[in-house]
Amino acid sequence: MKNQIPLILLACGSFNPITNMHMRLFELARDHLHQTGRYRVIKGIISPVSDSYRKKGLASAKHRIAMAQLAVETSDWLRVDPWESEQETWTETVKVLRYHYNESLGPLDFRKGLMRNNSRVQRATADSLSLQHTVLPQLKLLCGADILKTFKTPNLWKEEHIKEIVEKFGLVCISRAGCDPMQYINELELLRRFEHNIHLVREWIQNEISATQIRLALCKGLSVKYLIPDSHNVTVSTLKD
Repeated sequence: MKNQIPLILLACGSFNPITNMHMRLFELARDHLHQTGRYRVIKGIISPVSDSYRKKGLASAKHRIAMAQLAVETSDWLRVDPWESEQETWTETVKVLRYHYNESLGPLDFRKGLMRNNSRVQRATADSLSLQHTVLPQLKLLCGADILKTFKTPNLWKEEHIKEIVEKFGLVCISRAGCDPMQYINELELLRRFEHNIHLVREWIQNEISATQIRLALCKGLSVKYLIPDSHNVTVSTLKD
C-alpha cells in the first residue's frame, strides 16, 4: 500500500548462541506489523554485544557473529551487523539505536528536511519532488516482552534513555511465558504515556528456547539439534568451554 510506513527492526543481545527462537522473533514481529496495515517491514538487523559485556560464559564476538551470519544465510531480509560487537566498551541500547538510525535513516531524514525548508521548491528536480512525498522509514527495537519489566529495575536503565527509546523509536515486544506486558506498562507512567508506540505481539505457538538452556545442554554433552540452526555445527563447539 502506498501510505504504509517502511520499518526496520533491530534486535540487540548476546546471541550466545543465536537460536531458532531468536529468528522466530523477527518473523512474528513482521507478521504482526504487516497485519496492522500500517507498516511494511523492509529489514531486520541482529546486533550482538561486544566482548566487553563480560557476561559469564560469553563466547567471543567473532564466533557469535559467525554463528549469526550462518543463521541468516537463507533469509532475504535479515542481516547481522558487527558494529556493536566491535566496540571496546559495552554500548547502551539507545546508542545502538542512534547508530543504526543515523546509518540507515539519518541521510533520508536530512534530505527531506532540506526539501521542507527550501523556498525554491519549483527548482527541485523530479527525483527530489518524488522524495518529498516519500514516507520516511522508522526504526524500532525488537525484544521479548520481559524487557518492559526491567525498565523498573533500579540503576539498570537511565530514565532519559527509556524515554528516547519509546518516544523516538518504539518497541515491538514478543510475549513470553510468565510475563504480563500490560501490567508492566501500567506500572510505569513513562510507558503509559507512549503506549501507542509499544507493539505487543502474542506468540501463539509457545517456544521457550533460550541461549542459556542451549549452553547448559552443550556442557552436559546433550544434543541441541533442531534448537539452533544446523549451520551452527561448525562453530558451536566454542560455547562448550
